[in-house]
Amino acid sequence: MQDADAGAFALAKVNTDEQRELSRAHNIRSLPTLRLYKNGELVEEISGAQTESTLRVMLDRHIDRASDQAREQARELFAAGQHEQALALLQAARESEPDNHLLTLDYAALRFKTGNTDSAAQLLDTLPRDIREEPAGAGLRALLDFAAQLPAGQTVPALEQAVNANPGDSDSRHRPGCAYVLQDDYALARDAFMYVLQHDRGYGDDAARKSLLALFNLLGESDERVGAWRRSLFNALH
Repeated sequence: MQDADAGAFALAKVNTDEQRELSRAHNIRSLPTLRLYKNGELVEEISGAQTESTLRVMLDRHIDRASDQAREQARELFAAGQHEQALALLQAARESEPDNHLLTLDYAALRFKTGNTDSAAQLLDTLPRDIREEPAGAGLRALLDFAAQLPAGQTVPALEQAVNANPGDSDSRHRPGCAYVLQDDYALARDAFMYVLQHDRGYGDDAARKSLLALFNLLGESDERVGAWRRSLFNALH
């Protein structure tokens, strides 16, 4: 790993041929298997050969770092409307820990929220694939994709007026859905995408279905709405 990790964790390699009872006690079924313990409790397990970046993502979820406080402070500052201060705090933390990809991901997310979509996209693209595919990274990518489908400078009222002016136009129907996602109006977004799916399935190379799936992934399976919405999508498709 990196010098910055010195003392942050202990790595132990176990020969399962020599330590059969230990292997059975820990229910090791395949090799290699990496188990991560924190405060004496098993917190994560991963099997098979892995890249260093994959292991880095796993460790970063559990290693306590000085920058964790900076990340939390930045979120609080941003929520309080102190956007520049939040960005400056994260940038300083990134300079102190240039290999901490979670800081860059947080920074990119805040850049996106302040309207700097190009900068957010560029920052996200610099991150390892493992980070980009984590829920936070994939969520930011989904938001960037939704934002890219909106005309520059268009407000939600203007997009809704376009629907009223031309209710049969799928572009006009789909765009407000993208805008609703960016405003966290997920139910309205789902309704907009479902309308297009049900009335113009071929629109934009199946764009409505893809947008619904992106919305579900953004919310995550733990969101109680997603299960019902997936069933509605399945019924609409079949």
